[in-house]
Amino acid sequence: MEKRFENTFKALSERHEGAFMPFVTLCDPDYETSLKILKTMVDNGADCLELGFPFSDPCADGPTIQYADKRALASGAVTADFFRLIKELRACYPSLPMSILVYANVAVAHGIDNFYKYAEESGLDAVLIPDIPVNMLHTCEDFVKCAERHNIDTVLIAPPNADEATLEEIAKYSKGYTYVLSRFGITGVENTFGKPIKIINKIKELGGAAPVLGFGISTPEHVKQALATGAVGAIAGSACVQIVENNLEDVDTMLVKIADYVKSMKAATKL
Repeated sequence: MEKRFENTFKALSERHEGAFMPFVTLCDPDYETSLKILKTMVDNGADCLELGFPFSDPCADGPTIQYADKRALASGAVTADFFRLIKELRACYPSLPMSILVYANVAVAHGIDNFYKYAEESGLDAVLIPDIPVNMLHTCEDFVKCAERHNIDTVLIAPPNADEATLEEIAKYSKGYTYVLSRFGITGVENTFGKPIKIINKIKELGGAAPVLGFGISTPEHVKQALATGAVGAIAGSACVQIVENNLEDVDTMLVKIADYVKSMKAATKL
């Protein structure tokens, strides 16, 4: 199995750079526009991509991403389209690390093993399921076993109040990267950006997967602050999705603004 996340983080470190990982919702506002958005992000500096699987009840997400999910589902896109979009993107960018954020119900609805099989066939690297916390992994072995069977990394979330026992479990099971929350709550650019330095240091001490900081990151200054905490990269989601929402009537302008935004965020990763 090609370790795209590990390889990318290593290459960036050698160049004294952090990773910028934008998040957008697949097929928002529709399949063809979504593909253009994703290519624009990669072509303008995105080192990795975290892709949202649209869901009717995205409990970890704020209004911006909830609206994106609704737009994607309203376009008529279904799970097969989301995986087809990833596969098309993989054909264009063979070395690009890609993960998805998907709620457990979506995987269960298709059969857990089938879902991970589709993920493998699409060329995906990793899956993050936000509504299965690490302390439930032992009761959700199907997810872990199916992921391993199909060469998919399981990405886990490290909350800012995680105790040592929890972090030991996260370090043991999370692969590809560890999603470290900068704060509590739901996604959104309007919320406070935090700096969980102790969590990041502990994950590194335990030999866990590379810590990437997310939640509340929306500006180049946030990226610099995220890297200063010791994180190897920063994830920006709601800010990217907001650009899509603000320019639904003018896709050309949307793509220009996304390109400019990604360039500015990537420039901030130069250490």
